[in-house]
Amino acid sequence: MHDQRTMAPDSTAVRVALWRAMHVQVDPPPHVLEDEIGLRLVAPDDGWRRRPDMDPHATSGFRASIVARARFIEDLVVERAGHGVRQYVILGAGLDTFAQRRPEIAAGLRIFEVDQPGPQAWKRQRLIELGFGIPEWLHLVPVDFEAGWSWWERLVAAGFDAGQPAVVASTGVSMYLTKAAVAATLRQVAALAPRSTLAMSFLLPLELADPEARPGLQQAEKGARASGTPFISFFTPAEMLALAREAGFRDVQHVSAATLARRYFAGRTDGLRPPDNAEELLVATT
Repeated sequence: MHDQRTMAPDSTAVRVALWRAMHVQVDPPPHVLEDEIGLRLVAPDDGWRRRPDMDPHATSGFRASIVARARFIEDLVVERAGHGVRQYVILGAGLDTFAQRRPEIAAGLRIFEVDQPGPQAWKRQRLIELGFGIPEWLHLVPVDFEAGWSWWERLVAAGFDAGQPAVVASTGVSMYLTKAAVAATLRQVAALAPRSTLAMSFLLPLELADPEARPGLQQAEKGARASGTPFISFFTPAEMLALAREAGFRDVQHVSAATLARRYFAGRTDGLRPPDNAEELLVATT
């Protein structure tokens, strides 16, 4: 068994954090998301921007997709908080930095970051080292999925109130789960209090992806398989909407990459935008 005390985050979480910082450092304003805190957490060596997976041109679509989904979910959290929702759950939180970047919003919420024990212990240590600390409204919830722990039981044990509505976010996770596990997660969230909202990202089958994005997606799939965390599940929007309805959600919506492009990238002259038909979003409400 791994020593889970201070296990560094996986390469995918690191790449996402670095792409978010790259957006600030190489793309002209206005920035869709301003996040260099993840870069500070990772503290890579000085040559990190020369990594092949950081190539500003070759990875621009993926960088845009990452910041677009993050911005959309943050806008959703802020909107729902304005309607009285006070709980925010991040499944597979990785190097998410909402709590550190948006304390004016976060301090009015109870935030629960669910992740594997080792990487989460590493993140806790880094947050303390950088002076952010762990405020009383931020709950780091370790869940050893490989050992069969129930994220729901751990969440409740950490103080989550199942009788009150919540926003639940799950991005960059569903492709690593079986379809049965995705359906189980949907059922669990659909059973939350009324006015709860789930935002979940999902990958379309590779053959449906934008031709320009397909080589990069195929490379990502190959890399994930080589690192022992292969992509398992792909969904068409219709399949994901059907799963969410079957799980019991009252309202389900598909938010496409094209919708995010119109919302956050309109008027840009640098060509930055997320690729069509790659990673899409499900938004479902109880």
